[in-house]
Amino acid sequence: MLKKIRKSQNAFAYTLLAPSIILLVALIGYPMIYNIMISVQKVPLNPKLESVFVGLDNFKEVLADKEFYSSVLITIAFTFVVVVLSTILGLAMACFLNREFVGKKLVNALVILSYVVPSVCLIFCWRYMFNNIYGIINYFLVDILHVVDKAPLWFDSPVSAFVLVALFNVWRFFPYAYMSFVAIMTSIDKSLYEAADIDGASKWQKFKAVTYPAIKPTMVTVVSLRMIWAFYIYAEVKLLTSQVDVLGVYLYDMAFSTHNFGKAAAISLVLFVFIFAMVMLIRKVVFKNDED
Repeated sequence: MLKKIRKSQNAFAYTLLAPSIILLVALIGYPMIYNIMISVQKVPLNPKLESVFVGLDNFKEVLADKEFYSSVLITIAFTFVVVVLSTILGLAMACFLNREFVGKKLVNALVILSYVVPSVCLIFCWRYMFNNIYGIINYFLVDILHVVDKAPLWFDSPVSAFVLVALFNVWRFFPYAYMSFVAIMTSIDKSLYEAADIDGASKWQKFKAVTYPAIKPTMVTVVSLRMIWAFYIYAEVKLLTSQVDVLGVYLYDMAFSTHNFGKAAAISLVLFVFIFAMVMLIRKVVFKNDED
């Protein structure tokens, strides 16, 4: 009798999950399979012409492309800076604001504002602020503080453009880490902190012994997701400057500027394998250290 009930419950559960599973297969499974098919073909721009099977030639072309490696190095540096700084900033803000004070709801709203406002609005605000003619940053540096004699072209130099794009993305996405950490910290038993206070523990000791073990799984998830998003970032870079050739921009240009769809598909598969390996390595190292 119990077996029949369990089978009927499982069937009912699968029936409820069926629309979501079908949707996931349609939106994720089919594009992935199609991308794999394109990666081993030379796809003509004219849809009336047939694609030509080229085997692994697209992958060989990717691995022999110097611009690809240059873009990979830029993306790794960009990802490292953005993920580390946004995670640290989000964690610091969460630790500082994880207490009761007047105006807490307003402060939380202001903190997450950069995350909920559309990227395009924020991007053009930054372009306006750093404009070399009428930007407020150059106005302060040149006309008020007299730090420089001539207004810098912030987004025309590869170095300054990289710094500004990285800072923009740290500011844009650190609220995600902040909200994730706050959600976990509010669930930590307050008696643990009270016991640590009785033992005379410092703030760092309380963080190390109580807070960090509780937020570690969340931190791994935050870092993993931010790595994936940063590696494939496109709009936040392309709309700010053309001087930072991250992989998202390189991949887009390869597909829609040179119309080399096969090579673009091969690049995306190489990136998928690389990012998947990196995420698994990070999770393995973190949780292995936790077990030790």
